[in-house]
Amino acid sequence: MKRLLEIPADRLPVEGQRVLLRHEEKSVLLFNVAGTFHAIDDSCPHSGASLFAGKLHGTFLQCPAHGLRFNLDEGCPGAMGIKAKAYPINWQGEVCIVDLSES
Repeated sequence: MKRLLEIPADRLPVEGQRVLLRHEEKSVLLFNVAGTFHAIDDSCPHSGASLFAGKLHGTFLQCPAHGLRFNLDEGCPGAMGIKAKAYPINWQGEVCIVDLSES
């Protein structure tokens, strides 16, 4: 089943910023890194801590609780093979569509 989160242009983060979005039971972070948008779960898979306040280093987000780093493009594994869920983004005009469907 497709689960799509549509974000209109006036809710998109400006370059270098992030926004916290909620869709049903999901909390998702949307980042604008140098004009490219990335969507990732707000919850660290290691401890459940919110990633919203994490430090951003290019396209790597560091968990504020334990320092694990996740690649915004693929949620790439931190320590111990832990992976944060990254979501694909599509566009319909100026509307950003985050695909929250389970793969």
